Amino acid sequence: MNQSSNGRIYDCIVVGGGPAGLTAAIYLARYHLSVLVFDDQASRAASIPVSHNHAGFPNGVSGEELLARMRTQAERYGAYVRYCQITELRKRGSLIEAMSPIGHWRAKTVLLATGVINRRPQMPAAVHDDALARGLLRYCPVCDGFEVTDKTVGVIGVGTRAFQEAIFLRSYTRHLTIISCEDRPHLNETQISELQEIGVKLERGPVSSIEIAGDLLVLNTPDHRLFFASVYPALGSDVRSDLASRLGARLSREGCVSVDAHQRTTVSGLYAAGDVVQGLDQISRAMGQAGVAATAIRNDLCEQVLRVR
Repeated sequence: MNQSSNGRIYDCIVVGGGPAGLTAAIYLARYHLSVLVFDDQASRAASIPVSHNHAGFPNGVSGEELLARMRTQAERYGAYVRYCQITELRKRGSLIEAMSPIGHWRAKTVLLATGVINRRPQMPAAVHDDALARGLLRYCPVCDGFEVTDKTVGVIGVGTRAFQEAIFLRSYTRHLTIISCEDRPHLNETQISELQEIGVKLERGPVSSIEIAGDLLVLNTPDHRLFFASVYPALGSDVRSDLASRLGARLSREGCVSVDAHQRTTVSGLYAAGDVVQGLDQISRAMGQAGVAATAIRNDLCEQVLRVR
């Protein structure tokens, strides 16, 4: 069924229902602006079993609970949330039109908060999700490196990305191994020497299978059956910046949306915040950017009204 806006023009459409998008919606609604949030339920935050580094939750908070609280807060102030994916953005004069399989909506501004998608290791989805929920598989050492203190930890990956992740984690534990996801680790002699010096082991890949055994994650390689308390896939992520790119917004070399100090993109009326923008992928940073973006949207819209007068 088509659910178009029937001629209504929103002050802002927020694409993304993660911490950045929902923070922006709260700000925008409290600025007395009309806000429509599109949530395709793909936020990485939803997969966080429990976060202990988000301020204000001394006993930790799950990603699902945090998002639910934020949605309730945004809706309390008048923001609308729809659960569907925006597939295209189009410029319509001074407006931007958001297209989805079930309809289309128009707004004076659009805030992109579409985030990124983690690249997963090869393993059954059910095993992956169970391991993630139990802390056997982790994606963010900045978020939860503390939780693996002095534990046996594996890093799956190759090259500089795996090297840097292992170096970061080494400050938490001495029991650290890089497992190549290919037949060789693609590390240079300097990197190998540095890893050996600090006691990081190297295991030849590829990883043929991953399974759970009790409270450990088991990686099977050509040479060994390896047991870890936690494993970090250092495989990178894919930035969800296609909507911005197709609209003509400038991207960084890494594919992130380029923004100014107020989160404005190079396309008039289009803003971006959160992990889709280059920087440290942290909830606190995403929320801070969202507050900046929402305030810029409010001020830019007010300036437009004054110019018309």
